[in-house]
Amino acid sequence: MTTEQQAELILNVDDTVAARYAKTRILTRAGYRVIEAASGAEALQRARDDAPDLVLLDTKLPDINGFEVCRRLKSDPGTRMVLVLQTSASYVGTPDKIRGLDSGADNYLFEPIEPDELVANVRALMRLGRVERELRDVDRRKDEFLAVLAHELRNPLAPIRNAAELLCKLDPEVPAAQNHARQLILRQSAHMVRLVDDLLDVSRISQGKIALHRAVVELSPILDAAIETAQPNISQRKHALTVTLPDLPLWVHADAVRFAQVIANLLNNASKFTPPGGRIEVAAELVDEQVVISVSDNGIGIAAHHLSSIFDLFAQGGHSADRVKDGLGIGLSLSRKLVALHDGTLAVSSEGEGLGSRFTVTLPALAPAELAAPILEAHAVMNGRRILIVDDNVDSAETLAALLGYYGHQVGIAHDGESAIAIASTTKPDIVFMDVGLPDMSGLAAAERIRANAEPAAIKIVALTGYGSDGDRAAAQLSGIDEYLTKPVTLERLTETIARLSN
Repeated sequence: MTTEQQAELILNVDDTVAARYAKTRILTRAGYRVIEAASGAEALQRARDDAPDLVLLDTKLPDINGFEVCRRLKSDPGTRMVLVLQTSASYVGTPDKIRGLDSGADNYLFEPIEPDELVANVRALMRLGRVERELRDVDRRKDEFLAVLAHELRNPLAPIRNAAELLCKLDPEVPAAQNHARQLILRQSAHMVRLVDDLLDVSRISQGKIALHRAVVELSPILDAAIETAQPNISQRKHALTVTLPDLPLWVHADAVRFAQVIANLLNNASKFTPPGGRIEVAAELVDEQVVISVSDNGIGIAAHHLSSIFDLFAQGGHSADRVKDGLGIGLSLSRKLVALHDGTLAVSSEGEGLGSRFTVTLPALAPAELAAPILEAHAVMNGRRILIVDDNVDSAETLAALLGYYGHQVGIAHDGESAIAIASTTKPDIVFMDVGLPDMSGLAAAERIRANAEPAAIKIVALTGYGSDGDRAAAQLSGIDEYLTKPVTLERLTETIARLSN
């Protein structure tokens, strides 16, 4: 008898007292803890209440047949991971076994069952269950690690980006070498942010946790945003970029930010694998009520044996002669998954190595529609606002304060929750940028106390943090946070947020 067996719990479901007693006795002697149920309804309730590791389930029950009990167990999020070993003395044909397995059973045995056979099957399923639990635990710890990693990387990136932005604004006329160094800092910090976000996005999509904010949008501005994102790489490598669009606008039902991310990934991929001076083409057209967007290049191409695996996570093909392999091999996998969430497809074609490649995105087209949402100018700040920055990272707080001060805002700084509450009560800020992880209390708790001391509508509180998981966002939303931004935030996003919250 192993320690695992002593800890594992089996729910034995059978309406025949003698049969139930016999199976319980066999399993107890084998070292398992056993609880019992005599009906389908009781089985479902005990499975929810007692969380057994395995349900030994007879098919013929007085109220709900075992097939339906199994289906309900596997469709309930609270019990779907419970193993089900279905048994039957009545349904003993191959179609019956298929029906049981299709209902979600992990195995199906015909009665009568020899005691050794029953115990052997239970042990085999329990081994699989332990492996599955270990994998789920590894997956959970991976997500926790990624969340902490993202936070630790974003925190130093925020002041680096803010400082570089501020230098560009304070002294725009500098020697070419100095400007090149500034732009390099901005490009590489943005690249780091993209890598962090891609890692988190892949994790969220794999768990079904990513949420799209889809609306009826015109394609052209999405392509403009994507090109703007990829332009530094394209310009640095002196690629010739051509864009071909139809005369009439194309409309899609899409999350504009996420879809621009897809096209930007494809453009950056094209730039990465096209030698300097090469060509990149973006084209969009309407084909059979489908919007078809292609990103093609005359770069290194893709060998035939790599075409089928190019979208696999962490897959990387060759590399341009002037570059070593870089990136994590995430972009294409993430892009295909995001396109699939938009009810579309992402495909690749290439004539072979050295002959370039073409990536084609296909989405359902929509008829033109009026957009109701007002358009906000990215840099529009009507009047200087009173802003309080709360962050225990001194560099991050001071560089952000200097950047916002450059645009005419009155900015205060606090490095802990109690100081923030005191400053807010005297200065009455219009907007508070609140870090979540403060040394003396949670930023969310500080935000609640600041809001309690002011007119509810008179103050807007924005979480500005390195934590970006869905759970962190949900907690912030429940606490009344008006906006949730992850570090490092771009100047465009900052000014757009301030303008929107000021209306």
